[in-house]
This record gives sequence, structure tokens and C-alpha cells, in this order.
Amino acid sequence: MTLQICIAQLNFIVGDMAGNARKVIDAARTAYEQGARVLITPELSLCGYAAEDLLLRPAFIDACDDALKTVARELLGLKGMHVVVGHPEGGGIQSKSVAITQRFNRATVLSEGQTIASYAKQELPNYQVFDERRYFTPGQEACVFEVAGVKMGLLICEDAWFEKPASMARKAGAQLLVVLNASPFHVGKGLEREVQMAERVRECGLPLIYAHLVGGQDEVIFEGRSFALNAAGEVVARAPAFKACLPCIQVNPSPKNGILNLTGHGISAEAAWEADLWHALVLGIRDYLGKNGFPGAILGLSGGIDSALVLALAVDALGAENIHAVMMPSPYTADISWIDAREMAKRMGVRYDEISIAPLFESFKSALSGQFKGLAEDTTEENIQARVRGTLLMALSNKTGAIVLTTGNKSEMATGYCTLYGDMAGGFAVIKDVVKTQVFKLAEWRNQHDPYGSCQNPIPERIITRPPSAELRADQTDQDSLPPYEVLDAIVQRYMENDEGINALVADGFDRADVEKVTRLIKLNEYKRRQSPVGIRVTHRSFGKDWRYPITNRFRA
Repeated sequence: MTLQICIAQLNFIVGDMAGNARKVIDAARTAYEQGARVLITPELSLCGYAAEDLLLRPAFIDACDDALKTVARELLGLKGMHVVVGHPEGGGIQSKSVAITQRFNRATVLSEGQTIASYAKQELPNYQVFDERRYFTPGQEACVFEVAGVKMGLLICEDAWFEKPASMARKAGAQLLVVLNASPFHVGKGLEREVQMAERVRECGLPLIYAHLVGGQDEVIFEGRSFALNAAGEVVARAPAFKACLPCIQVNPSPKNGILNLTGHGISAEAAWEADLWHALVLGIRDYLGKNGFPGAILGLSGGIDSALVLALAVDALGAENIHAVMMPSPYTADISWIDAREMAKRMGVRYDEISIAPLFESFKSALSGQFKGLAEDTTEENIQARVRGTLLMALSNKTGAIVLTTGNKSEMATGYCTLYGDMAGGFAVIKDVVKTQVFKLAEWRNQHDPYGSCQNPIPERIITRPPSAELRADQTDQDSLPPYEVLDAIVQRYMENDEGINALVADGFDRADVEKVTRLIKLNEYKRRQSPVGIRVTHRSFGKDWRYPITNRFRA
């Protein structure tokens, strides 16, 4: 007998237990009508991932318990249907004055109003963005449940990266591994998961279904891309990335050797890294603004590559009608910057305004002239221009409710090539985890593709080809202060993302002066990054939760 299993690859919202429960209920009913008798939801789907310190609040856990009861009650009439729900369970209090109650990251199997089985996650990750040992107690037991003669062993996310939980499930009689997941995206992570799961499958000899979350949650993105592997570790089904859907898998006992045979309705093709990164950033913008109730976005459009890229991303995410671009020229703004900014705004169909900062800049200098008497102009005056712009954008944000999107990239954030309370002022940093060389490649990719039907060829070619400049003094370019971006980005990626040492970089041919300059700037500018807006994480190590370095720090390698 063929068993059909559906995956609820859905976009859940942290703390919206009633809304998340409704999504599970609706998905279960749809799957049931399509002939499925098992629905698998992602990890912690009832409360959303990651709920962080909300998990420490008793009222939060109580609301999750109520939501689980609602799901069970609402699906009472679906005869033979089994729904695997991810949720937290246990005490919501941890303090020195109150006895600690254990709390678990669970997957519970509901059928016809009853709890059929329940599993507690065993392997709790505590690296990169993960902090699960702060919230949960590890489980100790395997969990196997049976539907239509098929015995399924439950695992949750990190469990499947280790041998022991899968081995325990097999020893308990499992014929199929069912894995609930909330695994944050970074470029290349989808293939990494499939390779790791294939290794687990070949090791234990069991096919596997991987149910993954989709959506943006603050910094992190979940791209979906749920999949199924047969007992040989081959992909037999792969859901689309960055889309909510209900992919289904058919499970058929093999007539030859008793090993289950899995088939799916399709294998979504692998995408280029530029496409994955673009879709991740678009999803991050859309969900951050949508889930937090912002009516639109505003950004400073300078005529440079970074703001141009952010504008194109924002329009793809939110629609042109919800974007306001503001050009704020200074005495050092080149004519081509005006021309290119106007042209791009016209191509994308967004509201566009120009506000000169020249009179405000002169007012600031006049007010400070007594204090600055006898002192030469330097970066102070450059930063005043950036801060005037930040003040204007934040005023427009306050008046309209639209959030300011900052446009700084990872190369700038790493080296401090940005102004605190100036171009760093805003609510959401779209490309703070994208290095400059990737910025150029993404711009070129977007000019060749229009994935959301927003605008063909949106970025004027001169914006991509001209030397980048902050235009805060005469004849300024970024490379006056920084190594070439190809060099800078390679050092940032190897030193910051991969923890490679200075001597190793020099041994590989990097100029020692460049390496020491970049690594020194990374250390010196930690205080700036701590005050930067939250932004989208698209690498395995971003500035934020992945990077926890002290500001006050005298260590030098």
C-alpha cells in the first residue's frame, strides 16, 4: 500500500501561535484531501523559530500548549491522518530562586485528537546563530510511529547531523527517517544539507524525508528546499526554494528487499549562487517589513552601486509603490550621480525626491567654526555630511512610518568605512553580510534577470562600472583608503568568516601590509558594528550573533 506524506514547507511567525496553528490545520486538511495521511511540519513550527528568550516565559509555553490542543481538536475528524507538529514543551522559568523545570524541543504526532507519539531533540546546537542549550534539555529516547505499515523514526534538525540519533531510531524499528528542520540559510547551505543527509542515509541504510521551514526571522532566512532521499542517498524529491508549498512524497515498500522506495512529484533544479542570494535578500526584506508592520521603505539613493542594489532588491520585495528613494546631493556630488540616480528611479517606477544637504552642511560648519578654529578639514566634515543625510532620512521615516533601509555592505562594515549615526542610521541593513565584490556580481545578475517581473535591466551600466566613491570630498574613491576590493574581500572572508590567521594569509601571497591593515580595522571598528541596524545573514558567519568579540580588547595576533 502506498503511503503519501506531505511536508508543510510554510512561513511561520515567531509568537503567533494562533496563526501558526491555523496554518498547520489548513495544510493538514489540504494534504488529507489530496490523499496524504501524514503531514510533517518544520521544527518548532507552532511557536516559530527562533523564539529565543520568549521560551523562558511561562505564558509563552502555555500558549504553545494551547495551540497544540487546538490543532488536535480541529483535526479530530480526519480519519487516519497523522500530523507531526514541532513545538516547545516544559517549564518556562529559569532563575536562581525557582527550581529549574526541564524544557524540550519536541515533535509530537497527533491523530484523530490524540497524541500518538512524541520525541525530544537530542542534539542541541550551540554555535553560530544557535543557542539551544540555553533553552532546552536534550532528549534521550528514540521515537518511532507507524502509519499504513510504515515505521517512521523522528529526528529534529541537528539530530540528523550525528550518527547516534539515527542509529537509535533504526534499532527501535524505523524504516524511514523523518527530520523536522529550522536550518538557517547561507549561500551553499542547501547542497551542504543534502550531502550530509546522504551520508547519514548511507550510514544507517534508511531513506529520509527532510521537512524545512521557509521565511525570514530578523537576521536569519530559511529557504525551504525540503527534500527526500532514497536508501542509496539519492535525491528523489526537492521542493522549490524560498516558496511556501506542500510537496508530497510517496512511500512504497520495495517488493525485493523490504527497503522502502520513495518517489516525489519533482526535483527543483539547483540555482546559481547569485539567484539564491537574491531570493534570500528579497525574502528577508519582505518578511522583516511585513511581519513587523512597516508600510514601506525609504532609502538614500546616491547614484552608487550599493544603494542601487538595495533599491532593486526593495522593489522586488515590496513593489515600487511602497518605496521612496531620496537623493541628497552635497557640494561633492558628481553630476553623473544625479543623472544615474534619477534614471534608476525612473526605470524602477519609485517615488523619487532630491533634497540638497549643502545649506545644512554649511550651517553645521558655521555653528562649529569657533570650536574648529585653526583646525584643518578632515573626516569630521565628511562625517557631518553623512549625518545630515541620516537625520533627513530618519525624519521622513518618523513622519511616514516607512523604515529606512541602510545600504552599507560587509566590506564597509568590516573595516569601518561607514559613518556612525550617518549612513549607518536606519532600521534594516539589507546587504550588511554581502561583500563588495558580490555586490557588483549581484547587480550584473539582476540586470540580466527579472525574477519578480519588476523591471528589466534596472541598474544603469555606469553605476556598475564607475569607481565606487562616498563623494564626501573632492575626487574621492573608496580605494584611496582601502585595498582593492578583490583583496579586501578575500581577507575579510578568510580572516573573519573562516578564522584563518594573519601568517597563513601572508604565506598564501597576500601583502602583509594589506592583511595587517584590514585585520586592524576589523578589530578597531567593533564599537561601530554593535550600533548598526539588524540585517540579513547570508554567510555562515555574519557580524552579529555569529561574531561575538569584545569591544575593549588588547589582544593582537
